[in-house]
Amino acid sequence: MDATPLFADYQRWQRFNRQDQLEREHRAALRKLASAGAMASRVTQGYRSMAEKSAAEGACYRTLFRRRRDDGPALGCEGWLFVRRILTEGGTTRVRATLLESFTLEQGAVEPQEATVAKLTLEIFDEILVQRDMALGCRIDRVDDDRDTHFVTFLDSVRGDLRRYMQ
Repeated sequence: MDATPLFADYQRWQRFNRQDQLEREHRAALRKLASAGAMASRVTQGYRSMAEKSAAEGACYRTLFRRRRDDGPALGCEGWLFVRRILTEGGTTRVRATLLESFTLEQGAVEPQEATVAKLTLEIFDEILVQRDMALGCRIDRVDDDRDTHFVTFLDSVRGDLRRYMQ
């Protein structure tokens, strides 16, 4: 019996399983941010700290985001963010960073040396959340590609060995 199709099905199942896990983790992180009442000014402080550590130590931070597909719904993606600088001008806060993608449904898990690397600009802004009641929250979206939205970057998930891939 040729096991090749069986292994291909198993790898496909693993990829969908990982996708589901990322979706649940992303939703939970967004709920936690909303319930904490995180405001753009406070989130900006976190990104400033990331920029300092990135410059001094080459720190890259795990980030989850949603990518809208041309032919379907937005799906969760995972990557590592190298924060280069924070720009605040006229009430707008933008983050210049480099993103190394580590998981998408189409590609599955990607090793750093094979990953897509993109320079990007994120915008941090407050938004009104309307669910059962109204509350203020914070949102981070990509400015230079409107398909990528709802970035959540984790301060406690850091790698220092990815800087060489960010060039």
